[in-house]
Amino acid sequence: MTPRAKLTFFRVMAFLVGVFLLILATHMVLYYGFDNDVLAWWPAPHGWFYMIYIAATAVLGFELRWGLGKMVGVMLAGCVPFLSFWVEHKVSQQAKGQIEERERSADKVAV
Repeated sequence: MTPRAKLTFFRVMAFLVGVFLLILATHMVLYYGFDNDVLAWWPAPHGWFYMIYIAATAVLGFELRWGLGKMVGVMLAGCVPFLSFWVEHKVSQQAKGQIEERERSADKVAV
């Protein structure tokens, strides 16, 4: 898997987990605030997608040689509604820059 593919996988999973977290928050408000269990099935799928997001973050983090603290911080951002969207944007910008820099360096070495 190329670094760009790893970044794309991370971005897709971060977006999905952000949306799914908002649905989970809606479930919690409905369930605990209004005793409505229409979304009672939702926590399990959200949990599975969150685990895939953790894997996507680790794959990208190891590729770009992030420190453990940064990886854990990005992973935890998926636990806070709306924060995951902001973190995904910032991390994606930084990662894209790192990947482009690597590609430029590789092109210089190849020439």
